[in-house]
Amino acid sequence: MAIKQLILALLLCLTSHNVLANRFDHSVWDGLLRAHVVTKNSEQTSQVNYLGFAQYHGQLRQYLSQLEQVKKSNFFSWDRSEQLAFLINTYNAATIEMILRSYSSLFNLRAYAPVTLSWKTRLRSILKNQRELAFIALFGEFLSLNDIEDMIRKPEYFDEPRIHFVLHQGSIGSPALLNRAYTGIELENQLEKATRNFLSDRSHNRYNEEMERLEVSEIFDWYSKDFERGWQGWSSLGQFFTHYRDSLADTPRARELLKDEYIDIQFLEFNWLLNEKR
Repeated sequence: MAIKQLILALLLCLTSHNVLANRFDHSVWDGLLRAHVVTKNSEQTSQVNYLGFAQYHGQLRQYLSQLEQVKKSNFFSWDRSEQLAFLINTYNAATIEMILRSYSSLFNLRAYAPVTLSWKTRLRSILKNQRELAFIALFGEFLSLNDIEDMIRKPEYFDEPRIHFVLHQGSIGSPALLNRAYTGIELENQLEKATRNFLSDRSHNRYNEEMERLEVSEIFDWYSKDFERGWQGWSSLGQFFTHYRDSLADTPRARELLKDEYIDIQFLEFNWLLNEKR
């Protein structure tokens, strides 16, 4: 009897090991998000406590070091939802790391300069230029945020336009940063919820009934091709907006008008101000 129990225990250990081998443990990142990200308005918006992240910078670096240990062969052995969750979490954690590296400069800009066009231009320059720096150790090389984004957006692999509602850019104009890690097993629900949350945020997306036009985030202009590549069989932004009209519109009339995929669209300027908790 004892031998049978021992064999069963060994089999359970092997099974557990195989399950873990097919996914990545994001618990360190999950804990940091829960502690330092505040979501508001039913998770439509979020604020990040960058000072709090700075105090636990060692844990963030620990997580990034764990990401670095993953080999390409292991990564491609996972199912695609696990791969995509891994890359989304990597991108978001690296964005926080990028901001922490520049935080003193960003803080000084905010604290000692008036919020002018020049101020916004300098802030945008810091956030945008840092995205091109290859500072993320992954798969045996150093990659930039833009490199990771390109991996996620690579045609005919994930082909998932909803990723633009979960990739965090550190700005007020970004979709909300979820205060939990993304996981393969929950990813479909997380992507769909993030999409509807962002579309329901009237500071970014709204139907203007007076002008009879749809006013949406500049994100849709930047990445329009990703929404026209055949996801769900759709080939236009208009079809995407028609499908999500319940999240975009607040009245029956507006929802009815949004059934027309050729609706007039205006792109709203992206807000590059830091989404910092104050």
